[in-house]
Amino acid sequence: MLVIGSGPGGQRAAIQAAKLGRRVAIIERQEILGGVTAHTGTIPSKTLRETVLYLCGWREKGFYGRSYRVKAEITADDLMQRLRSTIHQQIEIIRHQLTRNGVSVVTGAAAFVDPHTLRVVDQAGHEQLLRAGHLVIATGTVPHRPAEIPFDDVTIIDSDGILGIRAIPRTMTVIGAGVIGVEYATIFSALDTRITLIDNRNTILDFVDGDIVDSFRHDLQDRGIALRLGEEVAAVEKRADGRVVTRMKSGRHVVTDLVMVAAGRVGATAGLDLARAGLVADARGRLTVDEHLRSTQPHIYAVGDVIGFPALASTSAEQGRKAACHACGVEASGAAELFPFGIYAVPEISIVGRTERELRDRGIAYETGVARFRETARGQIQGGNEGLLKLIFGLEDHRLLGVHIVGEGATELIHIGQAVMAHSGGLDYFINSVFNYPTLAEAYKTAALDAWNRIG
Repeated sequence: MLVIGSGPGGQRAAIQAAKLGRRVAIIERQEILGGVTAHTGTIPSKTLRETVLYLCGWREKGFYGRSYRVKAEITADDLMQRLRSTIHQQIEIIRHQLTRNGVSVVTGAAAFVDPHTLRVVDQAGHEQLLRAGHLVIATGTVPHRPAEIPFDDVTIIDSDGILGIRAIPRTMTVIGAGVIGVEYATIFSALDTRITLIDNRNTILDFVDGDIVDSFRHDLQDRGIALRLGEEVAAVEKRADGRVVTRMKSGRHVVTDLVMVAAGRVGATAGLDLARAGLVADARGRLTVDEHLRSTQPHIYAVGDVIGFPALASTSAEQGRKAACHACGVEASGAAELFPFGIYAVPEISIVGRTERELRDRGIAYETGVARFRETARGQIQGGNEGLLKLIFGLEDHRLLGVHIVGEGATELIHIGQAVMAHSGGLDYFINSVFNYPTLAEAYKTAALDAWNRIG
């Protein structure tokens, strides 16, 4: 098996195939392993978030006031020091796992010669041909760069460029209020950067439960983040003084030190010569696969962000495992369809299961229960004023159908609900269970009791 790309999907596919007795090589165009997840995506952005929250004393502001900081003057280098250390450790872990499982690593850019053969060219121009019975495309994505925006990678950047900033901006415009845009907007807001968040849609995170979004928006506006929703960007212009003007079609404009464009991502398939393998990508560079992750060529699989939704590191890894198992003739068991979303904004959002809107559309009767973190002893101890957990139960059988959380620790708390849903649990489990005290996990019992009171 040949695997193109060393992100979570590629790593998992390569290691799984090796464990099943296949000879495997993983091809990575960069000198260092890990793909987008390790270098510009998941790990860097979450490390940046954690560093910012620590240095600006975010978790203690509820007690000591908004002016409290661990470090008075925070610089871009302060943020990057921890980032470099974390990335280095992750790369070493990935390399060790591949070596331990006997996976060969080939450095260079891969392109198809025919459906079974790849040409790999390294940075020195040396090339080699590699051939395999099965191939896995796990090349990930790159930021979409609208042609009308004059990127200079200094003051007008994409979401990858945020990791190369030379100074923390005093003011910042974020174009695009999707997951990436919202994450970076709230992270820099925690550093007291004045943020303007622009999107041509009238809502943010429209796949998230409405109550969670309402709570989240209230927190953003309370912190002074300016939301410009329903606004379409007409032009982005760099002024002589180095600042950037973002003009909207409505006639409004905003002047800031930095503009970050988060206009979605496109599949990194442009250099693969897909046509030589009999494959065609869509307009966003993505590949279509079947339920086994096979492309239109049955021996060529595609996994991870390059196939689109849900485009999460966690689901990409699981797709890699499933693809490798299928290629090796082994059934891949698991409940991959019950996966959580984690949005690492400030505060975090995490969801698993159905939303109220989905249940209404399907005609399923339900009831909800809500708990606020401030109602728990742990929430009071931590000094957090924000935080909401919402549970959705089936009205007839009381099974748990959805869990929706906003607040610090949401991406950890979600797994309690995920486990209960995976085992068809429901209202009785939470009401009759004992939780550690004091913990935020107690919010599950509070929310369940709230639902029980509503059900009567």
